[in-house]
Amino acid sequence: MKQILEFIPLLVFFTVYKLVGIREAAIALIIATIIQLVVLKLKYGKIEKQQLIMGSAVVFFGALSAYFNELEFLKWKVTIVYALFALTLIISQVIFKKPLIQQLLGKEIQLPDTVWNKLNLGWAGFFLFCMILNIIISQYFSDDLWVDFKTFGIIGLSLVATVATGTYIYRYLPQTDKKQE
Repeated sequence: MKQILEFIPLLVFFTVYKLVGIREAAIALIIATIIQLVVLKLKYGKIEKQQLIMGSAVVFFGALSAYFNELEFLKWKVTIVYALFALTLIISQVIFKKPLIQQLLGKEIQLPDTVWNKLNLGWAGFFLFCMILNIIISQYFSDDLWVDFKTFGIIGLSLVATVATGTYIYRYLPQTDKKQE
């Protein structure tokens, strides 16, 4: 349910952009994001830090895009967010010696440290890849193609990365967990 709720503002943005234009789409994105955060707070009792950061970024960069009637600000939001995700994952592993992926999922899944390290670096690489791909598409292709990529391409890439992660960690799960599935 949470994942569907998080996808709704993006679909609202996509639809309004295709039907009307950037200013209206940016405003619709801001409104949908604020509604999304309110619904998350009411339904789950809290808003996670990542959701609050993403929501704040959407409001800030969306407001700039609406005010200047320019998609560039939202394009940069995507680039900055992916860079921050990658940097956070790398710093957690290199400086703090505790992969963030392990901190997020370690309570549910027990894996060897080397696997957590590879997963953490793999996701950091994924976010760097998405950042670079976003820069290329946003700078060298049309705005319409970028909106399509942001709405559906990134979702598809994320799904592939998630399936690859699941496939990779499956062999490391204890046998008792595999039998329960």
